[in-house]
Amino acid sequence: MIPDAEVELVRDSADIVGIIGDYVDLKKQGTDFRGPCPFHQGTHRNFSVSPSKRMYYCFVCHEGGDIFSFLQKRLGMEWPEAVRLVAGRSGIELHEITKRNDGPDPRSALWEAGAAAAEYFARMLWNDPAGRAAREYLAQRDVPRELAEQFAMGFAPREIGLMRAHLLGMGITDEAMLGAGLLIKQSEEQEPRPRFRQRLTFPIYDASGHCVAFGGRLLGPGEPKYLNSAESTVFAKGQTLYHLHAARHAARRDDRLIVVEGYFDVLRMVGAGVEHVVAPMGTALTAEQAQLIVRYTKNVFLMYDSDAAGLKATFRSGDALLSVGASVRVVSIPEGEDPDTFVRRHGRDGLEQHVNASMDVFERKIQILERGGWFSDLIRRRKAIDHLLPTLRATSDALTRELYFSRAAEVSGVDRRVLESEVASPARNGRVLQPPRAPEPPPRRSLDPDEAPAAPRPRRFRKGPGWSAERELVRSMLGLRAMVERIAERIGPESFHDPRFRQIFATLLERGSDATAEELAEHLPPETVELLQEILSEPDAVLHFERTVEDSLVRLQLRELEVRNHEIDRLAPMASGEEKDRLVTEKMSNQQEINRLRNSIQQQ
Repeated sequence: MIPDAEVELVRDSADIVGIIGDYVDLKKQGTDFRGPCPFHQGTHRNFSVSPSKRMYYCFVCHEGGDIFSFLQKRLGMEWPEAVRLVAGRSGIELHEITKRNDGPDPRSALWEAGAAAAEYFARMLWNDPAGRAAREYLAQRDVPRELAEQFAMGFAPREIGLMRAHLLGMGITDEAMLGAGLLIKQSEEQEPRPRFRQRLTFPIYDASGHCVAFGGRLLGPGEPKYLNSAESTVFAKGQTLYHLHAARHAARRDDRLIVVEGYFDVLRMVGAGVEHVVAPMGTALTAEQAQLIVRYTKNVFLMYDSDAAGLKATFRSGDALLSVGASVRVVSIPEGEDPDTFVRRHGRDGLEQHVNASMDVFERKIQILERGGWFSDLIRRRKAIDHLLPTLRATSDALTRELYFSRAAEVSGVDRRVLESEVASPARNGRVLQPPRAPEPPPRRSLDPDEAPAAPRPRRFRKGPGWSAERELVRSMLGLRAMVERIAERIGPESFHDPRFRQIFATLLERGSDATAEELAEHLPPETVELLQEILSEPDAVLHFERTVEDSLVRLQLRELEVRNHEIDRLAPMASGEEKDRLVTEKMSNQQEINRLRNSIQQQ
């Protein structure tokens, strides 16, 4: 037996025009292909194949179906043989289940638990006094009951045992509720508790229509405002799109899909009559979600919030979609709006106007850079190109890639061959300095508001070029306070790249050279206090203050000159004429100074 999910994948991936074209003389007519019907031996082109709908149909004999039914009817194949043939043509490996009587699908208990919970939450929303606040919230957001019921919205009560008792009474086990993410259990000794409490619930379905997870919107104050089910054997957040189970047919029919950020954005657009809309489970699309989308259409419209976070998610999603061959456009909405508020105010007509005025994602990125003046001078132009490079690298469609390169060369004034070299050599791009430390993941938040949060992870610091010199300077200042003012005459806090050394130096300047270690510690964050204590615990670490300070200052000066020369190497390919001559002269002067400083260190 071939699993349903793999059958769906084969159907979506099949080149229906190419396969049927082996048996029928097809010619393109509009968005479809026409030919003589092979079933009633017609001579006119009444037989239509639609690649967007992945269906065929004869307007005379009314034969129609998908690629599998065509092969069954035309070649007399059995259904499994047809699936295997198409899978082979599409390069998809099937994992067939050899026995049909192995029992029910092991996921069925989790699907059943999800469906039962969705029904329970819906009943709590509409029929229980506890759901009154949720009903009022929906009314405030102008969500009619008919629309909320279309999405099977519900309400999870605050009381700990209600849902569990109800589902247990239906024969749903604790094991199934835990596996489906409806209950959580912090330890073996603790009783299971509901994951969703005092939240408006949105059932999340897989492509086959099984309820695999929930999203929950908190009604009162607290964090997180939105909470999704934990990942499970039936739910992978990065591989699921909200509303795809209902939107996929409309996406094929209309040959386009709109991607928005949140649940209410989807609700509002569907309420306005736009069915081909989905939302990711996070902000930006993952590679797997992009692959899901292009099974149904390659014409994708990104309609995210108009704030900075929305723009960032737009371009990250655009790159993911371009990497799988999609055509990506950005629907811009007025500042301060999101798709929910915009469609509520302007309706479907206003939405269609903005969709029709949408802009290619790469052109939109260029537009934002131009409006910000990023192509006005050499330094900013270099940074602007760094913003364009990820999209150039991500684009897989050859023609689109060609157009993007031409446009990038035109707007930046940089030779196309230089851009191609930059794209081919990603290691040379970005800052020469150590990259900024990736943010530490936030401490795990308990879902129980009464439980104390876990302790945060200790922060890690990179030891980049010049780190030892920075440490020696700080040790010298702590060991001999007279050095504080002498060092401050030569450099400022910004010369320290490690934030802890920078904080100690700035605090010494602010509190005065006679400030005690205890006074310094009162004005420093914990990780910096720890470093301060470590340095102070090294007695007589600096034996020759004058020589140590001078040597460290020279090393920091060397670092700045080397960084500048690397920056010149990045800027030079984009410069021309006098600009390039000036940069070359500056680099030569810097190199002479670097050689002199290195010799001075060696002679000490």
